[in-house]
Amino acid sequence: MSNSILTGMAAGAVGTVALNVATYVDMAVRARPSSSTPSQMVGAMADKAGVQSLSSQGGGLNDETAENRKSGLGALSGYVVGLGVGAAYGLLRSRMRHTSLPVSTIGLSLAAMAGSDVPIAALGVSDPRTWAASDWVADLGPHLAYGLFTALAYDAFAVNS
Repeated sequence: MSNSILTGMAAGAVGTVALNVATYVDMAVRARPSSSTPSQMVGAMADKAGVQSLSSQGGGLNDETAENRKSGLGALSGYVVGLGVGAAYGLLRSRMRHTSLPVSTIGLSLAAMAGSDVPIAALGVSDPRTWAASDWVADLGPHLAYGLFTALAYDAFAVNS
C-alpha cells in the first residue's frame, strides 16, 4: 500500500477523533442525546440486503441484541468514512504540489459530510433537504473539525516521513 494512502488514513484517524470530540462537546453543551441515525442507516442497509442478524425478527434475536449490533456497526461506519476520506486525501494530496489549509479543510469536511449524509438520504433514513439551519450547523461543526485536523495531521506526518 502506498505510503501516502497510509499517511492519509492515519490523518483521517486523527480527524475522526477530532470529529468525535466535537460531537461529544456539542452533546454536552446542548444536552442533546446521541444520534440514532447511524444505527438506523445500518438497519436500513441490513433490511435491503436481507441480513437477519440485524433484525429483531430474524435468527431468534431479541430487540436489544439487534439494536446493540446496529449501534456498534453504525459507530464503525463513521470510522470507515473517516479513514476512507483520509486515504483518498492522501492519494490526491501526494499528487498535488501544495494546497492551502483552508482549501484542504473545506474539501475534507465536505467529503466527510457527503460520506455520511448521502447514504442516509439514499436509504431514506433522513432527508437533509428538510433539516433546519441548526441541524446543518450541528452536522457541519464536527465535520469542519474533521477536515481541519485531518489536513494538519497529514501535513505533519508527510513532513516527518
